[in-house]
Amino acid sequence: MPDKTPASAPQPAGPEIAGPEAASSESALPEPEITEDLIAAHGLKPDEYGRIRQIIGRVPSFTELGIFSAMWNEHCSYKSSKRWLRTLPTEGPQVICGPGENAGVVDIGDGPDGEKLAVVFKMESHNHPSYIEPYQGAATGVGGILRDVFTMGARPVAAMNALSFGMPDHPKTAHLVRGVVEGIGGYGNAFGVPNIGGEVRFHRSYNGNCLVNAFAAGIARADAIFYSAASGVGMPVVYLGAKTGRDGVGGATMASAEFDDTIEEKRPTVQVGDPFTEKRLLEACLELMASGAVISIQDMGAAGLTCSAVEMGDKGGLGIRLDLDRVPCREAAMTAYEMMLSESQERMLMVLRPEKEAEARAIFEKWDLDFAIVGETIPEDRFLILHGNTVKADLPLSKLSSEAPEYDRPWTRSPAPPPLPDSLPDTLAGIAPLDGLRALIGSPNHAHKGWVWEQYDHMVLADTLRAPGAGAGIVRVHGTDKALAFTADVTPRYVAADPFEGGKQAVAEAFRNLCAVGARPLASTDNLNFGNPEKPGIMGQLVGAIEGIGAACTALDMPIVSGNVSLYNETDGQAILPTPTIGAVGLLDSLDQVIAGQPVEGALALVIGETRGHLGQSALLAEAAGIEAGDAPPVDLEAERRHGTFLRDNRALVLAATDLSDGGLGLAAFEMAEASGLGVTLDTGDLATLFGEDQARYLLACSFDQAEALMVAAGQAGVPIAVVGRFGGTKVRFGDDSAELAGLSALYRGTYTRVFG
Repeated sequence: MPDKTPASAPQPAGPEIAGPEAASSESALPEPEITEDLIAAHGLKPDEYGRIRQIIGRVPSFTELGIFSAMWNEHCSYKSSKRWLRTLPTEGPQVICGPGENAGVVDIGDGPDGEKLAVVFKMESHNHPSYIEPYQGAATGVGGILRDVFTMGARPVAAMNALSFGMPDHPKTAHLVRGVVEGIGGYGNAFGVPNIGGEVRFHRSYNGNCLVNAFAAGIARADAIFYSAASGVGMPVVYLGAKTGRDGVGGATMASAEFDDTIEEKRPTVQVGDPFTEKRLLEACLELMASGAVISIQDMGAAGLTCSAVEMGDKGGLGIRLDLDRVPCREAAMTAYEMMLSESQERMLMVLRPEKEAEARAIFEKWDLDFAIVGETIPEDRFLILHGNTVKADLPLSKLSSEAPEYDRPWTRSPAPPPLPDSLPDTLAGIAPLDGLRALIGSPNHAHKGWVWEQYDHMVLADTLRAPGAGAGIVRVHGTDKALAFTADVTPRYVAADPFEGGKQAVAEAFRNLCAVGARPLASTDNLNFGNPEKPGIMGQLVGAIEGIGAACTALDMPIVSGNVSLYNETDGQAILPTPTIGAVGLLDSLDQVIAGQPVEGALALVIGETRGHLGQSALLAEAAGIEAGDAPPVDLEAERRHGTFLRDNRALVLAATDLSDGGLGLAAFEMAEASGLGVTLDTGDLATLFGEDQARYLLACSFDQAEALMVAAGQAGVPIAVVGRFGGTKVRFGDDSAELAGLSALYRGTYTRVFG
């Protein structure tokens, strides 16, 4: 096959070895010539292509080029980030399985019959597909993360999403918001999993590249977790689920590239999902697992059949032979390249116990799903692909996965952010306290998100204890007195200003959200969304954020057990704000531990933690003054741990609680009061005190007697606490500035309808 190897690529030593296509029959379709342009279109650098030539000792076939491209792209190989990901804390007595599998697994204690239970969870991005085709991109993001969970043997019990869009007045934003929200609801509702939380933000940096981060969690028996490592030679490799089509071909490679003016050409790389098929796949897989037929199992996600087969073989130290003539296809005349790189949804790959074949096949036929033996495990380090009696690929399997390129990219520390302007006192003097509140609640960033989450079914399965819109969501562990709390958090402005402190803060806020509902934080998953890592400044953001995340996870005992890295989130060279989303899970050992009440008439408002009035990078300045300047608020991890533990230990003295983060005390007090239909009075009208975003703080509602006892306990524990106001009446009053709750509530609840229809 002709080859135009870039001049800079290393050349293989010795004579040229004929590739697989040399053995093709005369009737085989001609394959494209391997050219510099074709190599570049597959996202491979000249030196990477040279490395491929050295590994296999010849020119790759078109199918082999596609396989290397899929396995060596950023989305699958983590080649720019894995050096730094290894520094994260991933272990603890509660951790059953950390990073490296489809999802993380954490012990949650005994179930109803005394068996040990585990929560299985992960967060993953579907950013690029959602920008190109918002409905299907978001829908298949939900489908993919659900498969990651039930591939491990867990039944999904909760979902969340963290969404970042461009400015509301950008011409594409409304289309993206509507499509993404409809896609999440359309898939999750039909599948039947409650969507119990998340976050939505808007910023100009996402104008050309929205973020859709999907989270799912499930419950499994701790002694019945299923893993992906193949074992045993000559074991059948079985294709399960829906048929393979041409949708999603090249999706993983597309997700590892920046956008430009050719974005519409990438539409065919977006997958198409079917939630009803996924529901049948869930039930069939769980029934199959209970039968004892499964040796190993892997979701066909990014890079489809290629990635699932390679990961199973590599983890088990085995080779894989696949016969593509046996792959169930829904489109005619599919090539080996298309079948290997298709990202059609609702598919699994399994290594089967041979004696269980008839039983396993019967299960999938009952659920009207495909079941096909498409290959076998082999002892050699070999990935052998056959199609039409022709060898389409013959590669050393281990070189595709565990020996993919790994880069120590140059990076620079982020510079100090610009200081707050000297004119800030004059600017703040022109903002009345309630005008500051109106600027926040009139913005989609901080307005009531009911327009979003009311399109999701958050009560299906009947175990939801706390719906979206009030901090961490809570789901009862069915058949027990336990509950699990879930949250997703990050403040990208902080990370942009100081990646280390911003990374710490994302974990700390997740910790606080769990503590605020009474849950003991267990573990975390991360979704690291950044721009182009080949730029030292962007790489520096990633490094700093990982360092901060690692420090906070260690201090707060919240190890990272799963996650995802999404890089190259740029359009025409403009990067998103660094957005390392932290998804976290907490445990409530009994339902009596839940803090989920509301203020009552006359309840006192108290703040745990010190208020210094930090306004740098605050929501107030961004929304009311159009200023994004100053440093991120410092995060005292020891104070975070002490204050969160104190709140959980004294939950009996608290009617309601929330953490203080974006918008500070003023926004949190309004939200707590508005949800209960009560007014609120805060004793100060000082903007820094009201809207400063100092960390390690909680707002509590307590009766007089509770407040008195709590303050005594805080004094004994050395925890700062102060009464800052009271709940009741029909007005919101900050210092001397007051307004009727009804008018503010109408603004707060009407913003999304006004902006998005």
